[in-house]
Amino acid sequence: MRFSPHIILAAAFLTFSTQAQDHSKLDVLFIAVDDLNDWVGVLEGHPQAQTPNIDALAARGTLFTNAHSNAALCNPSRTSLMLGLRPSTLGIYGNNPNWMEIESLAELPTIPRFLRDQGYSTFGAGKIYHAHTFYESGFYGYNDPSSWDDFYPSLGRQLPDEVTPINRPVNGNPIDPRFDWGPVVVDDRAMGDGQVTNWIQSQLMTEFNTPRFTAIGIFRPHLPWYVPKRYFDMYPLQEIILPVVPENDLDDLPELPLNSATFERHAFLPPREIHQWSIESNKWSEGVQAYLASVSFADAMVGRVLDALDKSGRADNTIIILWSDHGWHLGEKHRWRKTTLWEESTRVPFIIVAPGITTPGTRSSRTVSLIDIFPTVAELVGLQPPDYLEGASLVPLLRNPDASWDNAAISTFGFGNHSVRTEDFRYIRYIDGSEELYDHHRDPNEWDNLANDPSYTDVVLELRKWIPEQNAPDLAN
Repeated sequence: MRFSPHIILAAAFLTFSTQAQDHSKLDVLFIAVDDLNDWVGVLEGHPQAQTPNIDALAARGTLFTNAHSNAALCNPSRTSLMLGLRPSTLGIYGNNPNWMEIESLAELPTIPRFLRDQGYSTFGAGKIYHAHTFYESGFYGYNDPSSWDDFYPSLGRQLPDEVTPINRPVNGNPIDPRFDWGPVVVDDRAMGDGQVTNWIQSQLMTEFNTPRFTAIGIFRPHLPWYVPKRYFDMYPLQEIILPVVPENDLDDLPELPLNSATFERHAFLPPREIHQWSIESNKWSEGVQAYLASVSFADAMVGRVLDALDKSGRADNTIIILWSDHGWHLGEKHRWRKTTLWEESTRVPFIIVAPGITTPGTRSSRTVSLIDIFPTVAELVGLQPPDYLEGASLVPLLRNPDASWDNAAISTFGFGNHSVRTEDFRYIRYIDGSEELYDHHRDPNEWDNLANDPSYTDVVLELRKWIPEQNAPDLAN
């Protein structure tokens, strides 16, 4: 079905106008962690990852072990998640444009705006939508100011000023100063994430007479990986375990994901050139160490937020949702960063704690997507969601993690490029018709492309049915 923004808006108005406000509803705590792949303890993506707070959060509720992002890039992923529509429906494929400047999209309710319209108080801090502080002077992100009662640092700016080393790049790379890492001698609270976390802690400790939606966006482990030295010290450099990367891993891949101008345009930093430099300069272990250090720093921020929630006395009345916008490569497929349709880019941590519904310490291996968050939040708080949403409520899986589930996770990167992830397979189809297929039972690292194997023809034909029929024009053009 092809969606019209005008039809969507009409449906949204009819949905909202029939709902009464109910101030007895559960609070919602929304925790977004930027660029966090499966290198967390409970997902076992890296054997050395130390994330005790995220692990403890998983022990409170349901961990989705096969969760995937809607896109492998910040702006399309976050815009899609917050509006509940796929990138291929919205026409948002890259970090431009600002979706709030597209009239037909700006009128659609985001999750916080939807809840605010139904009587929630809404508070946010940090990177909820696309934003950064390092790359473009004066760029403060694509926030939705109308959806918040208050936001830190301000409604017009998502991230506070960041602590940085004086001379950059610290790692000496000749490619781009943004691809950098190094320890900083500073207290956690002085970091941008520390400032954001402190503000959220104070909000959680404040009494309100309405239900509240509180969102925190933790910037790390987004580049550059500048975090206090003690987090680097958690991972001695000489003990770092590197990803296993076969020399011939790219030999059976189509040409498009390796050399497409679209993929390179959205990648910003040349991903394979970075990997080559990391090997030739003996920096691979340093990079892995820095990413792991940044993951543990982000985990410490999560812990502080959860501590504040527990001290507030409202934890038993609060839905907690933790997610990352997409994954990250650290050498796999001979590349670094995100912007692919492979497992490293799409698989993300995803945890939901829903009082009275989730059973502590449960796991679901069903394939789910961040597109499912909007309808899930609506059902958990007892509201009727907009009927145009493209995700499915995960409440049945929260009640029974092993319940029957027939949905696949669709990830999109660039116009006309999609992956389909099920419990058994990953299928990728590119705009030029080239394909990849991986059997995750026998090849969890996606090293063996089976798309041209005759014995998998029926599998390919079945998975093709999941490819979105609509590919909206790229609004950045």
